Amino acid sequence: MGCGPNGGACPCVRRRERAGFAELGRIHRQGELCGIADDVEFKGAPGGPLRISALLVGPGAYRGRLPGWMAAIARWIAGDAIVRVPWSAVDHVTSRIGLNCTAEAAGLGAVERRLRPRIAKAPFA
Repeated sequence: MGCGPNGGACPCVRRRERAGFAELGRIHRQGELCGIADDVEFKGAPGGPLRISALLVGPGAYRGRLPGWMAAIARWIAGDAIVRVPWSAVDHVTSRIGLNCTAEAAGLGAVERRLRPRIAKAPFA
């Protein structure tokens, strides 16, 4: 039985596990930043081991940690998309999270790729 409401999973375990990724959140492929891991998805049964099943990237993944008014502003500015990067796509974890596939294959960087031509033409670029 867990320590959460009604004997459910303890939310503090999730926070402690996720805290280890706070400094490791930058996701890279071949030296290029392609996202920031905003949350970690675990798989496991009560009493059994927890395993990381995916990294969650995008504004929808961190919105639940914001106060209500900030979540509304974040949704208005950035949307609420979540990209689920399977743990099998992670090559290594050092000071960065390295992928064994391209950002496109992992579903990352779509907004950046779409805006890159416009940003390159901006006078401040």
